[in-house]
Amino acid sequence: MVWTFLGAILFIIVGYLLFVNFYPSFGGDLTDASRTRYESSPNFKEGKFVNTDSSIPKQFSFSETLSLSRKFFFTKVPNGRPDSAIDVKTVDSIAIANYQGPTRLIWFGHSAFLLQIKGRNLLIDPMFGKVAAPHDLLGSSRFNTKMPIAIEKLPQIDAILISHDHYDHLDYESIKKLKAKVKHYYTPLGVGIHLEAWGIPKSQITELDWWQDIAVQDLKFICTPAQHFSGRKFDSGQSTLWSSWIIQSRDDNIFFSGDSGYAPHFKKIGDSYGPFDFAMLECGQYNKMWPEIHMFPEETVQAAVDLKTNVMMPIHWGGFKLALHSWTDPVERVSKKARELQIPLITPEIGTPIVLNSILESHNEWWLK
Repeated sequence: MVWTFLGAILFIIVGYLLFVNFYPSFGGDLTDASRTRYESSPNFKEGKFVNTDSSIPKQFSFSETLSLSRKFFFTKVPNGRPDSAIDVKTVDSIAIANYQGPTRLIWFGHSAFLLQIKGRNLLIDPMFGKVAAPHDLLGSSRFNTKMPIAIEKLPQIDAILISHDHYDHLDYESIKKLKAKVKHYYTPLGVGIHLEAWGIPKSQITELDWWQDIAVQDLKFICTPAQHFSGRKFDSGQSTLWSSWIIQSRDDNIFFSGDSGYAPHFKKIGDSYGPFDFAMLECGQYNKMWPEIHMFPEETVQAAVDLKTNVMMPIHWGGFKLALHSWTDPVERVSKKARELQIPLITPEIGTPIVLNSILESHNEWWLK
């Protein structure tokens, strides 16, 4: 029996090592040379990226990790998923390709967006995959079985902005399908290593540290802080940086939170770059066991206040079940708090064009249907 048990353990270990070393979705690994290059960043210490509060994220013990895993996989969450697949608004490929109107966004669920601004097409965290995991068998499927538009029908993409390397934001299959369409990728420090592993030329990747910016013709992209963590396998935690993003044009000032716990960086960003015309703010996948790395809905609204945004939109919900709350809990709680603080909020259906100069028309309590 002992030898059988040891043999099973050895089989699992060998299987895991083969999987993570040869299956492409895990991405790349930082080299010694890249670590040396990142040592000049104030956010890189002792070989890893850190938050402003370096005690975050909390390091769980082995027993705590087992307990957390058991709760996540075996807790029955009432209304944890929609009863049926979420309906989405389909978008005509020709209408997207020929669009020359005012700045607009199209939400693909969770945190993925198409942003059409000044005649250019940008994708933000373009996760179009079925499962937020390295393989379809390792996670539950997304709430919508169809997308507003297939990747193959998207027009030329001028730029992709990525907030961090977690599977629900950076998806191997999506990047692979988009590769022939995309001119350039903008990421926080280190995330480019995954893109390079997937065949993206280094010349098409620009990595930025927090508070760095880059002008791209008449647009500006600013990499701003977030309070989160990174890693695509057990031994790669904090090997790449995480961030929020600001996208500016002559007429627009837009904020995208990425993933983040609530922290003072929101006020600092608001004081430095606000007010914002529109802010897409994380609101979902929270739990009292990890409050430092994901905001509760009430904190999402306070972040909007800190940012001095004119209109906010809750994101990071409506796509996947990655926590133990009901699938509608984020939007119900954030809507209630926004009304209380009188913060304009929109909740568009997946696929509905969000036009910035008439943005409040995008409010729709579609989840009640």
